[in-house]
Amino acid sequence: MKKSLFSSLTKYILIVITMFFYENVIAQYSQVPPARSPFWEKVQFGGGLGLSFGSGYTDISVAPSAIYNVNPYLAVGLGLQASYVASKGYYDSGIYGVSLLTYINPIPEIQLSINLNESYVNNHYESYYDQRAYTDNFWNTALFLGAGYRTGNVTVGLSYNVLFDENDNVYGDALIPFVRAYF
Repeated sequence: MKKSLFSSLTKYILIVITMFFYENVIAQYSQVPPARSPFWEKVQFGGGLGLSFGSGYTDISVAPSAIYNVNPYLAVGLGLQASYVASKGYYDSGIYGVSLLTYINPIPEIQLSINLNESYVNNHYESYYDQRAYTDNFWNTALFLGAGYRTGNVTVGLSYNVLFDENDNVYGDALIPFVRAYF
């Protein structure tokens, strides 16, 4: 009789353990995440961050962007930008804008870029020497043509603003280096 009780108890324990593992397996299969749509499989997010401090100088910028890979050779997208630059006792500037982005990859290692950027600029100049304090608000359009070396998700290169005007008080130079990453 003892043998049959032990054998019955063992049988019940094995059934309970089996049901426990069976329930966990079913739960794992039911929690499979849904597949992403084909559109979102081709979208990448990235952008840039900038932070610079010095003796009485501050420069902070944020520029998120998203691109859609049309094919291995072409990507198009949108970007936003916001920056604040200040030089204590001289000026401060806020720049807010939007960009239309085009990236062309003739070969995987080379990336050509076209970036049309429209920005609202708010410059405030302090009074110094014989100048009175004043504020200068305006819209600025920039068209950057660039080329870079691409490895994986990162591209390093130079871009040239073909609409550069040294009197517009937005960009210090027409030629600007860049590092961009998309994930």
